[in-house]
Amino acid sequence: MNAVVPLTRKEKTGKRLAGTLRAVAKTPKGMIPKVRRPKFDFADSGDSLPRYWWDNDPVKTLLLAALSASFPAGERFFIDSVRHYQDRITDPELKKAVKGFIGQEAHHSREHDLMNGFLQERGVDLARLDREIQGFMNWMRKNLSPERQLAHTVAVEHFTALMAEEFLLKYDALDQMDPRMAPIWAWHAIEESEHKAVAFDVYKAIGGSEFKRVTEMMLVSIMFPLFSSIHLVQLMKEDGQLGNVKSWLGAVNYMWGKPGVFRKLLPSYFKFYSPNFHPWNHDARDLVEKAKKKWLGDWA
Repeated sequence: MNAVVPLTRKEKTGKRLAGTLRAVAKTPKGMIPKVRRPKFDFADSGDSLPRYWWDNDPVKTLLLAALSASFPAGERFFIDSVRHYQDRITDPELKKAVKGFIGQEAHHSREHDLMNGFLQERGVDLARLDREIQGFMNWMRKNLSPERQLAHTVAVEHFTALMAEEFLLKYDALDQMDPRMAPIWAWHAIEESEHKAVAFDVYKAIGGSEFKRVTEMMLVSIMFPLFSSIHLVQLMKEDGQLGNVKSWLGAVNYMWGKPGVFRKLLPSYFKFYSPNFHPWNHDARDLVEKAKKKWLGDWA
């Protein structure tokens, strides 16, 4: 019978470090965001598109409309915050990923701008929301350092990746939407997952402060739900649906009760605060591949 030899303190430390290093994910090699250029012709939907195109529900539909209103200005801000450091990136693969990120985000901004215009013509006042978001983005450009602006992008990208993977792609949200509106949300969600680590990797490459990364997420965690809630209430009021208790309760249950899609995001959200956090700690490539086959067709 062989005797068990106790590990020395040095060996124990090395074993712990090895375990920690194994737990820290990196962006998979070759994970370069693919720039697709689909064109969604919303005019073809005409007057036949239901007013509430997600599950015939005002709260669900207008929540996504409010989020869409923030995308054009928001995506341009994200592009600028990453592009500011583009010349400081030396890793060839990250250089390619940055170009892919910029291409994807630019096209998101364009297509959501077109969709927002379509909804505006149908009486959903998204132009006002867009102006408010653009004003806030301009304030951040003027008052925040480039590093803090990039930290803001890193934080919001974590939010959008979680919502894309766990909210739109995993549950039945897309299947509940009108088939003329679902493809743009599927496409956007897929690409948010594909480029979810680019801003983070740039932030790490330039030696971004952990304090700024974490505190910016704390601020975003207040601002993102606050702005979204205010804009949703405004749109519900304008649509004469503010007193629709059934819709409010149904949406709250969907997000926080059963299935509770937002509630189930919390564990992944809190992982952001770990010093070992990396967006690819949550590898959703299998989920994304299934969504590509279902929703993108030749664009995949």
